[in-house]
Amino acid sequence: MSDIDDYVAAQAPTHQPHLTALVELVRRLAPDAGEKISWGMPTWTLHGNLVHVAAGKHHVGLYPGPEGVAHVAADCDERGLKYSKGAIQLPLSKAVPVDLVTRVVEFRIAQQRARISGDAR
Repeated sequence: MSDIDDYVAAQAPTHQPHLTALVELVRRLAPDAGEKISWGMPTWTLHGNLVHVAAGKHHVGLYPGPEGVAHVAADCDERGLKYSKGAIQLPLSKAVPVDLVTRVVEFRIAQQRARISGDAR
């Protein structure tokens, strides 16, 4: 078991399905990313921080950074999802929006790879 798996197992049963779905999705999309706990949150790294996730009170937070949130902000608005400069709240009352999470993680992967190759936009 990894530190991230331990984090998920330690959370309330209400949060575990969302966290498990996010962990599996990020692992599938970014199989070469490093994994660690940073700032108390499951964190994936790829040439720097890629994304973080964490359990909130009535949601699970996805933390792709300001540019990641901006990339999907219009979609978040359409879905009625709360978000801030660097975080998106995924309410426990709704299914994890796999397509939205996929778009933001793929965006962050491309962004991080471009950064390291010197092709940052």
